[in-house]
Amino acid sequence: MPASIAIDGPAAVGKSTVGRIVASQLGYHFIDTGEMYRSLTWLALHEGIAMDDATSLARLAGEATIDLRSRSDVIHGSVLINGRDVTDAIHTPSVEASVSHVSRVPAVREAMVAKQRSMARQEKVVMAGRDIGTVVLPQAGLKVFLTAPLKQRAHRRHCEQQSKGMEANYEAIFADLERRDKIDTHRPVSPLRPAADARVIDTQGLTPEQVAGVIVKLAKEVDCR
Repeated sequence: MPASIAIDGPAAVGKSTVGRIVASQLGYHFIDTGEMYRSLTWLALHEGIAMDDATSLARLAGEATIDLRSRSDVIHGSVLINGRDVTDAIHTPSVEASVSHVSRVPAVREAMVAKQRSMARQEKVVMAGRDIGTVVLPQAGLKVFLTAPLKQRAHRRHCEQQSKGMEANYEAIFADLERRDKIDTHRPVSPLRPAADARVIDTQGLTPEQVAGVIVKLAKEVDCR
């Protein structure tokens, strides 16, 4: 099987849930790069750094220590930044609204990619994000790109926020995801797109377990690289 599996796709397509299931079934370590950018965004907001202050954001990205810890279940993990647990805090509307502004800063992405590659060198990983197969791990033995209609992704995020007891407005979520899609696909550095050799999987109508099953099957068909 491959030493690393890259899972890319737009916001709220289910990369994290699917990735954790795949990692659990294969005995790999799961790395959610979206949580890394979210934790950095939370820290920037916490320290009062403006979202257009690229210099300060880059400094923060270079200095921050981010720790992703697995839990006993496959759906959740703990996220610590500079030793502080921000697992729940990084999924608030304020972070949701700002994370794309932080992640599109070139120097921020450079610092985060270095951290992500370092993690991948330490053990077999399933890594999920926006540019894993194209930039972070272009040598990944298996690259997957997940897709789903915007309406389905908005519905998923709406249900997710409601389940956490958060105020959730479907129309606002839809508009935010639409905005993030535009930012992610049009940014000059590491735009969201499938790698040339990625397997594209349309997740519409499939459960996370079914999508994970497809990826696990593909992984078992790949020679170790």
